[in-house]
Amino acid sequence: MDKIVECVPNFSEGKDKTVINAISAAIESVNCVKLLDVDPGEDFNRTVFTFVGEPEPILEAAFRAAKIGIALIDMSKHKGEHARMGALDVCPFIPIKGVNDKDCIEISKKFGQRIAKELNVPVFLYAKSATKKERIRLPDIRKGEYEALEEKFKDPSYKPDFGKPVFVPKSGATATGCRDILLAYNINLDSNDKSLASKIAGKIRTSGVLKKDKDGNKIIGSDGKPERIPGKFKGVQAGGMMYNEDISQVSMNLLNFREVNINHVYEEVKKEAAKLGIKATGSEIVGLVPKESLILAGKYYSEKEKTNIIDELELVNLAVEKLGLSDLYLFKPEQKVIEYMVEETGQLVSMKVGGFLSELASNSPAPGGGSVAALAGGLGAGLSSMVCNLTIGKEKYADVEKDIKKTLIQSEKIRKKLTFLIDKDTEAFNDVIKAFQMPKETEQQKTKRSAAIQNGYKTAAMVPLETAMTCAEVLDVALVVAQKGNVNSITDAAVSAIMAKAGVEGAILNIRINLGSIKDEKFVKEMSTDLEKLLKCTSKKTEEILKIVNSKM
Repeated sequence: MDKIVECVPNFSEGKDKTVINAISAAIESVNCVKLLDVDPGEDFNRTVFTFVGEPEPILEAAFRAAKIGIALIDMSKHKGEHARMGALDVCPFIPIKGVNDKDCIEISKKFGQRIAKELNVPVFLYAKSATKKERIRLPDIRKGEYEALEEKFKDPSYKPDFGKPVFVPKSGATATGCRDILLAYNINLDSNDKSLASKIAGKIRTSGVLKKDKDGNKIIGSDGKPERIPGKFKGVQAGGMMYNEDISQVSMNLLNFREVNINHVYEEVKKEAAKLGIKATGSEIVGLVPKESLILAGKYYSEKEKTNIIDELELVNLAVEKLGLSDLYLFKPEQKVIEYMVEETGQLVSMKVGGFLSELASNSPAPGGGSVAALAGGLGAGLSSMVCNLTIGKEKYADVEKDIKKTLIQSEKIRKKLTFLIDKDTEAFNDVIKAFQMPKETEQQKTKRSAAIQNGYKTAAMVPLETAMTCAEVLDVALVVAQKGNVNSITDAAVSAIMAKAGVEGAILNIRINLGSIKDEKFVKEMSTDLEKLLKCTSKKTEEILKIVNSKM
């Protein structure tokens, strides 16, 4: 997607799966929209949906979701711990890529106008879409919640931005608007004392802490309100909580990560924790995170360590490492980073294993050996990555951790490239098929068709060459893993090498069968020589890896 808008509607239903599934289906019914997350909360009796798409599709998906949710949810019967004022309580639109605040303000206005007109729901604009200062904050609009709506609508100043100021018991009211992406972020402490986490939270959050006199009493200002000592950061909401009986957390929302990012609060919490005699052991991102946030954090740590890293994946991995994002559980960027989750994958890669095997076994000539070769190499890279992850963080392997981390980054790059090549091989062969289907009635058509066929065969040879060379790179990774990786997973290093070798040999077979149809003798000769060298090198490296593995078993 060239333009990405995130939409995060909150519906007042967290228990009835039929309703939740119906809303999900409505969102997924719109082309060019991807549902990323559905987070129901039974105690809150509220479900948060997260989906992304381009401006027009996102607007349509939001409306369809609203239509279903408002039809199925009866607010007159709703009870839950979370503040709410309607069946669709709030529906924010957030610029992620290729769009700005102005675009999302316009989307929110179109959305509000449409649900007010077609669904008869009063709508308030909030956040950056707000038409009044007192409506910027959602809690100000929602004060008194659903139960106060009937009385509040009698006040002319509470007239909605769209729709009539009439209380509709079944649906209540809705707020919509453009806002910055909100990061839910928790920092882990090696303490079971929640009060220490709360104390640190007071130091960093925007609202700070109450001023107290020497006797511990609140100091009241001239306006009759308690005075406060402001916290360090702007746009940070924070409090102390318990993750489990042994780990406390500083739990926070970052309202503008471009001003105050996760690395800023993490470093400050580390300092405050040290003053209290405890440590910040790592952190967790709750929900999803924009890639930009991790890259900014990666750049911060890269500059701090003077490593001058510019590669995107390396910056993301550096941020994951320095922030301890795998402290509680393995942080997987492909499942947590918004942009990675919306990356389009090929038809074959998107299939489940059973579906891929069925398609492979069919009478269709593609996918074939080339796609399987890329898959074999990808499996090999995945195994090497697994051994790296099982090595990192283990005290026994502390002396090789730096090398293993570099190897993991390399392995993941290779795995992603081979994943792409699974579909690319099939697409290359399709070019040959299309060339054969070209008209051949005239001499000109025959000449054009013949040239297209020859180009098609060359392309069909070059793609598996890329596969073969990339599979060969897996062996370099597997060698390091075999030499330095966790010995408990040593056989996985061997299987990684075997799969990579199979990928190389399989891809080369695909190249050779295409070379037989290519008339360019120089092209054929040069490639054949290169293939022989690649095969010899592959066999030598595989033997070396197997020798190392067998010596450690």
